[in-house]
Amino acid sequence: MSDVVSLHPYFRAHDAAGLAAFRDLLPRFVEKTRSEPACLFYDFTVNGDEIFCREAYRGAAGVQAHLANVGALLDEALTHSELIRLEVHGPAAELEKLKPGMEALCPSWFEYACGLGRP
Repeated sequence: MSDVVSLHPYFRAHDAAGLAAFRDLLPRFVEKTRSEPACLFYDFTVNGDEIFCREAYRGAAGVQAHLANVGALLDEALTHSELIRLEVHGPAAELEKLKPGMEALCPSWFEYACGLGRP
């Protein structure tokens, strides 16, 4: 079984200026995350006023390290947007490690059932 945990945060910009300000933060998020050894992938997509971050990490510890690393940037992004949905996907044991520290974000927890991976 894989220890991969993926985060799926969806943000909605408050207005056009907020969208522009949030988009200006995206390269800073990527640069901060670049140094995280547990990060498997990390990118952003935009659909109108919605910003989505596609990201995955090796284990709960990787997620926790990432959230600590980008916390100040996330706080800044949330001045320009709202977090409209957050999904956390992964093995039950890894999700349990994350629940105590993430309750304020009100995530939906998706427990791994089955799948395949490629190197």
